[in-house]
Amino acid sequence: MRHLLEFLHVLLAIFAIGPLVHAATTAARGVKAADAGAVANAARTVKIYGYGSLLVVVFGFALVQPKYHRSFGDTWIWLSLVLYVLALGLVLALLLPSLNGAAAALAEGVPAPSLTARIAASGGVTALLFAVIVGLMVFKPGN
Repeated sequence: MRHLLEFLHVLLAIFAIGPLVHAATTAARGVKAADAGAVANAARTVKIYGYGSLLVVVFGFALVQPKYHRSFGDTWIWLSLVLYVLALGLVLALLLPSLNGAAAALAEGVPAPSLTARIAASGGVTALLFAVIVGLMVFKPGN
């Protein structure tokens, strides 16, 4: 069962968090190019995969059991969870509203350069947070 849970956890991380990070880090290009369609698509992608990334956490939780020699007391596990909550909060509370605002403004023909920096920064920080999470899961500090 453990191998199945690990398989699903990693598979979902690749297919849910990968597109989320890609959309988050490239969305600013659509704003710079004043492409309302691209920005709206990035917003939709961020929303779908942001919520979809919760499945990664569900399967990760299923792996945190004494029979698998893991507990929430392990530094790398609780720290990964904290960083995930920060990343998802950043995506849903800052990036997604900024993308929706930029898409609406661009659809009306109004440039949205003020949102470009916010979108680029939040996308970059999101990518960095997920990269740190991967590092924690590979190196397992405090284990």
